[in-house]
Amino acid sequence: MCGRYYSLFDKQQIAEHFHVRSTADNVGPIAPNWNVAPGDPQPVIRRSRETGERELEMMLWGIVPWFAKSELEFKKLSTINAKSDRLTDSKMWREPFAKRRCLVPASGLYEWPKHNKIKEEFLVSELSETSAESGDLFDRQDLPARSGDLFGTPPPDKKTKAAKPIKRVFAITLTEPGPFAFAGIWDSWKRPDGTRLETFAIVTTEPNELVAQIHDRLALILHPKDYDRWLGIDTRGGDPRPPLDLLHPYDADKMVMKPANPAVGNWRNNGPEMLDPT
Repeated sequence: MCGRYYSLFDKQQIAEHFHVRSTADNVGPIAPNWNVAPGDPQPVIRRSRETGERELEMMLWGIVPWFAKSELEFKKLSTINAKSDRLTDSKMWREPFAKRRCLVPASGLYEWPKHNKIKEEFLVSELSETSAESGDLFDRQDLPARSGDLFGTPPPDKKTKAAKPIKRVFAITLTEPGPFAFAGIWDSWKRPDGTRLETFAIVTTEPNELVAQIHDRLALILHPKDYDRWLGIDTRGGDPRPPLDLLHPYDADKMVMKPANPAVGNWRNNGPEMLDPT
């Protein structure tokens, strides 16, 4: 799965790289984000209904499907990723895949090893409370130990907190610098007041040889030559059917994977240090 990614380019850079022709009103300044988490508003590129060209839009990560009875109905379910093998038969994904595909600009993604695949755990020591027996200003030996009673009953041993294991996390990106695009799908849910909530999910597929070392899924990354086809933009009268042939992992020899900062697991943490394993 893909539960975190990072996107380090501003609005102008995204628009220029992806040849965006129009920008929606809800797109303000876009700042670098080293820890994009579910529920965050993020820029996506879709096919404009008016012009048929590429349009930049802000959407929330985590799909609320058009048929939801409330905005929170699917909150307890993970709708941030859509498995490629369920795109055509799942009620959640079938219509968005057929009609509402998008590009999700990114610089890289984070992945945690699954099922103990090369999982390394580092111990984080927690400070345990220590008694102040030696810190008594009066060093009074005639008083009972700090027992809590008047009879000098030895206090029970304090249990120190167990060290917490922290899973390693890896940053995965392309060897070629610059933004790339995840394959995404989006949906639009009508609020009771008539306004629209637009959300997206990232498509995942089987991993390539590189990522298979740590996980059994990989976010689907598209080659630039396939952007228009994924978006349904085809000026040459090509095949209008959903691009099932694009549902395969990106070339392993064009990707790199390096240890990252475990702090990225907390959505509150953000900054360049997320890519620093130390």
